[in-house]
Amino acid sequence: MSTGQPDVTPQQIAVDLRAVLARLLRKLREATSDAITPSQASALSRLSKGGVSTVSALAMAERVRPQSMAAIVEALEGLGFVTRSQDPNDGRRQIVDLTEAGWAQVAGQKEAGLAWLDQALSEQASKAELITLAAATAILERILD
Repeated sequence: MSTGQPDVTPQQIAVDLRAVLARLLRKLREATSDAITPSQASALSRLSKGGVSTVSALAMAERVRPQSMAAIVEALEGLGFVTRSQDPNDGRRQIVDLTEAGWAQVAGQKEAGLAWLDQALSEQASKAELITLAAATAILERILD
């Protein structure tokens, strides 16, 4: 006898949550009106969180080939968002760091994403749904800790 409710299992919730979060992240990235690619935005974001890095470490973290990351870094350097310098401990490696313009770009990306999400929630979610989202957010924070 079916109650008409969907099957609520941890596995199904995990599948659904992963898909929804991927779409949400994509929407947040699209919210910026900048002319940088999602890959470039992701590399900037990673640098803002992890500090200076090497091209190979960025490539590994972003799960792309080192050659692909080198092209991303080169484009970001051309836009004035990063600098590259020789690693003082290993002359074969280059250190990548954000410039002031890079930090400003990251801040702008965050602000644009938050503005979009705030507007979407204000326009499309009821008070009860906002309360549910707040509870779900608290659960996710607890799981992540």
